[in-house]
Amino acid sequence: MGKEDYKSLQGDIRKIELPGIGTWDNEYSDKQYNVFFETEEFTCVCPKTGLPDFARLEIDYSPDAKCIELKSFKEYLLAYRDLGIFHEHVVNRLLEDLVRTCSPRYMKVRGIFGVRGGIKTTVEAEYDPRKETGTSR
Repeated sequence: MGKEDYKSLQGDIRKIELPGIGTWDNEYSDKQYNVFFETEEFTCVCPKTGLPDFARLEIDYSPDAKCIELKSFKEYLLAYRDLGIFHEHVVNRLLEDLVRTCSPRYMKVRGIFGVRGGIKTTVEAEYDPRKETGTSR
């Protein structure tokens, strides 16, 4: 399958509208600390086969003025349930949306996707404003 074939499997991931993620004021913004949350209930759809993909998501961030509100974040994640999206795009889109929402001091998003075709995939993306750009691995 050539590059053009994959391109037709999903639209512009950065332009897909998803529910907003709420925040609340961090009264300890003068402190450096990390918040770690995870879920094993993430699902999306393989854009090639149309079959469901399951993943464990881990988010580690150091809040600044705003913290992520978990109920709205859960609703945001549920919107992926019917979305055809590659694993790499899931993690990078999550990172972009979360950083835009709460402007953290630091954030890392990791997606550990269930075995597909005998291959387990882990994707990790990081935002660190002290570095020139975020990195993906």
